[in-house]
Amino acid sequence: MPEWDRGRLATWAAVAVVFAALGIWYLARSQPGRGAPGAPPAAIRVEGADRGGPLVVDVAGAVRRPGVYRLAAGARVDDAVRRAGGPTQRADLAQLNLAAKLEDGRQVLVPLRDAGGASAAGVGAAAAPAAPPVDLNTATAEQLDQLDGVGPETARKILEYRQAHGGFGSVEELGQVPGIGPKRLAALRDKVRV
Repeated sequence: MPEWDRGRLATWAAVAVVFAALGIWYLARSQPGRGAPGAPPAAIRVEGADRGGPLVVDVAGAVRRPGVYRLAAGARVDDAVRRAGGPTQRADLAQLNLAAKLEDGRQVLVPLRDAGGASAAGVGAAAAPAAPPVDLNTATAEQLDQLDGVGPETARKILEYRQAHGGFGSVEELGQVPGIGPKRLAALRDKVRV
């Protein structure tokens, strides 16, 4: 081989070694966790975690107004149940820790007691005596509000319907009240009378 080809070859080899060394050095510096020795690890900041922003929780099950609610940071399960209109008569609050702190994005599920008085989880409880049916023609707004699935707004609509039509002629007529469809009527049928 001629002398000048060996010189070029040596130069190219030296350049390749320099580039390889620079590449290794760059890759070593760019990998996470490989900073200077003794450097503290970078802190990970979660937006909103230190600000005490509002919590968003889904309240479902045996509450009057299931839905998604915004609550203040530090709120408890009891706050969420109250915000959803409170428990229904068939709610089994003994299965919940009402003092537990809420976490953003979680669901609060209020279980139902079964017909025999035991919770849906199978834990026995004393059966509450069945409440007598509420008379649609004499009930107050507060009495109507205590019925499962009837909140203050629906109670007001029932009273308005009663006043406008001179009372209820049958339990089935309750289905004519705005906001009470076939499903809600079926749930209320054995809890009301005329």
